[in-house]
Order: sequence, then structure tokens, then C-alpha cells
Amino acid sequence: MPDPQPSAKKSDLGVRAASALVMVAVAGAALWLGGWVWAAFVGVVGLGVAWEWRALVNAFEASAVRRGIWLAAGAGYVGLAAFMLTVLRTHNETAFWVVLVVAAVMATDIGAYFAGRTIGGPKIAPLISPSKTWSGLLGGMTAAAATVFGAFHFVDEVPFSMAWMTLLTGALIALIAQAGDFFESWMKRRAGVKDSGRLIPGHGGLFDRLDGLLAVCFVLGLLSLHSLVWSE
Repeated sequence: MPDPQPSAKKSDLGVRAASALVMVAVAGAALWLGGWVWAAFVGVVGLGVAWEWRALVNAFEASAVRRGIWLAAGAGYVGLAAFMLTVLRTHNETAFWVVLVVAAVMATDIGAYFAGRTIGGPKIAPLISPSKTWSGLLGGMTAAAATVFGAFHFVDEVPFSMAWMTLLTGALIALIAQAGDFFESWMKRRAGVKDSGRLIPGHGGLFDRLDGLLAVCFVLGLLSLHSLVWSE
């Protein structure tokens, strides 16, 4: 009797691919249209992530007071990240900045995956995320740095004298994205679940897919608030 596992994996791959195409199509259309469409899209996604955050917190926190603190922190974390992601598109004539941030986060995941699988080596925090290695982190930082470098110097035509700054920016984005990934994994470990939700067939929840991007946009939001305060 043939092993059913390969066919199961094949079926799951099809579902994952179809879900990914739908996600890219919907997000891409909203990003292209911009304006209120993009703001509404980000708002709906943000509410979905906040709902999954709430479910995770309810699963691992019994104290009403601590649960309230967690929920308030989640509202601030997701809210500021969503606001920043909206501003990056609605306050600019093009989608360059949103595409740059998303591309750098994706490059981090891809670089980390291939470097981790190819090189392997010591784990960063096996109790939180058993698959994450130091080599994967370096691979992700390298891929993100290359992405930001290419975007600024070949698309936005920034002078090459600023190369060190663009490379450093990409590496920092990768570090923040990986920190966001670890943070969400830690929350799921505490809640005793594999995925943050079941909204996306084959991919889990929104928080699962956006953990790194949320962290990067949250930090960008903090930096923007800091700049506003000190400019007054």
C-alpha cells in the first residue's frame, strides 16, 4: 500500500499556494489603489491580528489584570504598526516604501530559511523556535541588506556613498523582523498552539504571516513618534 504522506503533502502544498496567490492579489490590489482602500484593508487586517492576539492571551493568561495589560499592549503594538503601514502608503505618491519594507521582511524569511537549511549549526532559542539558527539569522540579514541596498541605489537612485547606511538599514530590518517572529512564537508556546489562527488555509493565522512585518512597522512608528516629539 503506498504511503499516503506524499499525497497529503502535495494536497497541502496546493492549498498553501492557492491561499498565497489570493493574499498577494488582494493585498496588491489594495496597495495599488491606495487611499481609503489601502487604509481600510490595513485596518481590517489589523483587527484580525488583534483578535488572534486576544485569543492567544486568553489561552495563557488567567489573571484578569494581567490579561487586561496584555490586551492593552496588543492594541498599542498592532495599532501603531497598522497606522505606520497606512501612513507609508497614503502619505506618499507611490507604494515604494511599503514595497521596500515588505520586500526586506520577505527577503529576511527567505534568506534565513535557505541559510539555515544549507549551513545549519547552533540554534538561537530552541525552546521558543526550534528551527531558527544563527546561520539563518545571518542569511536573513544578508538578504535583507542586499534588498534594501538594491532598492535604494538601483530604483531610488540614492548615491553609492550611502551604501553603508542602506546595508545597515537592511540588516536592522532583518533583526527586528526576526525578533517579531520569536515574540509571536513565544506567545504561541505559552498558549500551547501551533498557529495563531485558522483564517488562512495552509498558512495559519494573520499573526503567523505578519509577525515580522508588524515588528518592523511598530519600530518605525516609535521612531516617527520620537521624531515628532523632538521636532516640536
